[in-house]
Amino acid sequence: MPKITYIEHNGKTHNVEVPNELSVMEGAIQNNIPGIDADCGGACACATCHVYVDEKWFNKLPNKSEAEQDMLDMAIEPNKFSRLGCQITVNDDLDGMVVKMPSKQS
Repeated sequence: MPKITYIEHNGKTHNVEVPNELSVMEGAIQNNIPGIDADCGGACACATCHVYVDEKWFNKLPNKSEAEQDMLDMAIEPNKFSRLGCQITVNDDLDGMVVKMPSKQS
């Protein structure tokens, strides 16, 4: 099972196993990781699962959809490594991926 490292805004680290086919957001919710709110439940209808993907992993992800980019435009402090956790599907190729949470969600 792939391991994903979630880093809270305050620097606290959570290394968790996330089953293949779950999203990064679902992995955070199922493991009670603070910093991801997931208000829309993964429907790409909000930006409350906004994460910063570590640069090493960013280019290994599929491109953002137009809907995801629209939601990220509403996120607080997005940057070029911003993604919505609900739109990143975990698979074996992402074993070891690191994501950081912003200071707050929108």
